[in-house]
Order: sequence, then structure tokens, then C-alpha cells
Amino acid sequence: QVQLVEPGGGLVQPGGSLRLACTASGSIFPINVLGWYRQAPGKERELVSVIITGGSTVYADSVKGRFTISRGRADNTVNLQMNSLKPEDTAVYYCNLHSSSRSYWGQGTQVTVSS
Repeated sequence: QVQLVEPGGGLVQPGGSLRLACTASGSIFPINVLGWYRQAPGKERELVSVIITGGSTVYADSVKGRFTISRGRADNTVNLQMNSLKPEDTAVYYCNLHSSSRSYWGQGTQVTVSS
């Protein structure tokens, strides 16, 4: 059974920073893609940033230059450093893992950017 745990999230003021972390457990290897999506109220879930096998990274245009994705010390972890946060970054952020043609999701963590 694959489980993705996402501590972090919370309330931050515009211009502030927040760091999300995701730890995957279970039969997760080989990991093909690992990263983050988000869903704002009334909107579809969208890609934020992912790391692809080999280390390539993909970012949504809206977060380029502000967010940085990285793998943790263990291969089953991924972090998302979010800087210069904007109100439009407010959403539920979901960790996602692709392994052997299957996709897994975390339970989501709320990020709210507001003064």
C-alpha cells in the first residue's frame, strides 16, 4: 500500500515563504515522477512542479523563479520551497507519485496566502 504524507502548509502573508515536504512509503519504486499539484476553490487541479526520472524538473509558468522543488536525502521524499508567495497561490497542495504506470496522491495540505 502506497502512502504519501504531506506535513507543512499553513497561513502566510503575501511575499512570505513556506516549505512543503512529502514522504512516500510502500511499494513506490521505481519512482518515475514525484512532485506537487494544487487545486484552488472552483478550479481544476493543476501541476505546480515535478521531478522526472533522471532529475529533470518541470515548473508551472506561474511559479517559475519563486518555487524550487528538490528531492530529500532519501529517494522517497520531495520538498517544495515556496518563496514570494502571492494570494493566488492559495490552494490545497497535493503530493503526487507515478510508479510503474500507477499514480498516487497524498491527502493534500492547505496553503493560504493572505494578509
